[in-house]
Amino acid sequence: MRKLVSLVLTAAFAVSSCLSLAGCSSKPAETTAATTKAGETAQESKGTDAAPATGSIKVGAIYINSQNDTAGYTFAHHKGITEGMKQLGLDPSKDLYIVDNVPEDDEKVKQAIDQLAGDGCNIIFGISFGYINAMEEKAAEYPDIIFSHATGYKSNDKNFNNYFGRIYQARYLSGIAAGYKSLALKNDNIGYVSAWGVEYAETCSGINAFAMGARAVNPNAKIHVYEISTWGDQEKERQAAQVLIDTYKCCVIGQHCDSAQPQIVANEKGVFGCGYNSDMTKEAPKAHLTAAVWNWSAYYATAMKAAMTDKGSFMQSVGNYYQGLAAGLVDVSALSENCEPETAEAIKIAKDLMVSGKWDVFSGVKLFFSGKAGAVTAEQKNDALKTNKGEEKVAAGGASVGDDVIQGSMNYYVDGVTQVN
Repeated sequence: MRKLVSLVLTAAFAVSSCLSLAGCSSKPAETTAATTKAGETAQESKGTDAAPATGSIKVGAIYINSQNDTAGYTFAHHKGITEGMKQLGLDPSKDLYIVDNVPEDDEKVKQAIDQLAGDGCNIIFGISFGYINAMEEKAAEYPDIIFSHATGYKSNDKNFNNYFGRIYQARYLSGIAAGYKSLALKNDNIGYVSAWGVEYAETCSGINAFAMGARAVNPNAKIHVYEISTWGDQEKERQAAQVLIDTYKCCVIGQHCDSAQPQIVANEKGVFGCGYNSDMTKEAPKAHLTAAVWNWSAYYATAMKAAMTDKGSFMQSVGNYYQGLAAGLVDVSALSENCEPETAEAIKIAKDLMVSGKWDVFSGVKLFFSGKAGAVTAEQKNDALKTNKGEEKVAAGGASVGDDVIQGSMNYYVDGVTQVN
């Protein structure tokens, strides 16, 4: 689904669009009538205002889609919250209160927050970018509750933070898998179904990183981007993948959208794919290579532990959270048997370099992989980071662009990327 040139610039940009930066659906949905505990229906839940026991907390969560999703964006967040709770000895069936299918509508979000506050929640997570204004307002209204917002840019110094991560690093790794498959098939055309393109730095940086990973293996790879202009329309996701395969002869389909539909289409069409948010091998067993995934429990466990120990210092101890491979927040899913033999070695080389801090994706140093399985090597070459129009963004040998660019102002495609619609 959750960027900054500067706080002011990003605020103006994001508010004017009022759309999710984290891969969340903008499709309207009905808010559930009452909060539910994990695994319960709304009718079964009987929230209580009783204070939590010492060392325990009640956790609230507002989801854009259903807690019962089996893949995709909400699924990844729900999995991360429940896993993080278990790491801390919390019981999701007792301590987690959920309002799901909440659209990006301020009034609906406020209603969900009021429900969770009434249930006695000590910390409330909102996973969609469009929840940002309602959460900011309610954080002021409920100063004793911690509000934690995925992907946004707003916060205060008391009880309201935002969290996201370096998913572009994982996208580079999945691009390596795509590049090896394109070489094996002798087809340079790789497709990418994206909710948005250069309008948002999150989608733009992800596309660019995926392309650079693919071209580190296959320098002739061409990444064809089909923008569907929405996060969560499964029919548009299907149609885009079909066009990329039928019209542009793409042999691998990458994606930045909410569901597994692009991978399912790849499976139906006899090509391959790289998913997003969760391992989509189950949905596309003959097609899926790997997926750029979030291990959200890395953040959720950190945030809930801080809320359990000393919520008064939450903003000092956790603050606005932005981590990547090194913190275990992002990664790629287990490589499927559909991957080429060299894929695992190349991914390990690139991952180790990023985790160590010795190299990152958007610098003036590029990786070029060669060698057969068992002897894969990566040559580092000073090579300028250029747009697909030839504009130099980082000189050969130069340091990576800053986080403010990756998070907020990257609005160009790199060499090898073309938007087709």
